[in-house]
Amino acid sequence: MSTERMPNPAMLIPGAMEALMDVNKAIAATGLDGKLLALTHLRASQINGCGPCVAGGAGQARRNGASAEQVDTVAAWRETPWFNDSERAALALTEAVTRLADNADPVPDQVWDMAAKHFDHKELAALLLNIAITNTFNRINAPTRQQAGKW
Repeated sequence: MSTERMPNPAMLIPGAMEALMDVNKAIAATGLDGKLLALTHLRASQINGCGPCVAGGAGQARRNGASAEQVDTVAAWRETPWFNDSERAALALTEAVTRLADNADPVPDQVWDMAAKHFDHKELAALLLNIAITNTFNRINAPTRQQAGKW
């Protein structure tokens, strides 16, 4: 197991963690389904290899009503029957936004259109902000090797 390289950077800069948490509060205040937010957080964190966020996202998903099958198979959501169409659209958008540099067309129209079919602009805004803040946390935690369970 690798060891932490430094304390969490957001904890070292006064006000940084509070600002990040305020974004999370704003996202939650939109009313977008907490299970959906947790599943997208979990999926982005899996892609980015962020141990603390994977652990946190799995727990958050369970607390918000995700089934054990959903938590266990979110990385293989395309090949399982446990996700509805709106969850699939959100997970596809999550993967595209998290992997922006991997494709010439980072968020293809097909992915965007499917998400827009299931979510209005406010919900899409909340979903995109959730993906972005998750990626922010992942990009703070992974390079500094923050450890799951060490809060």
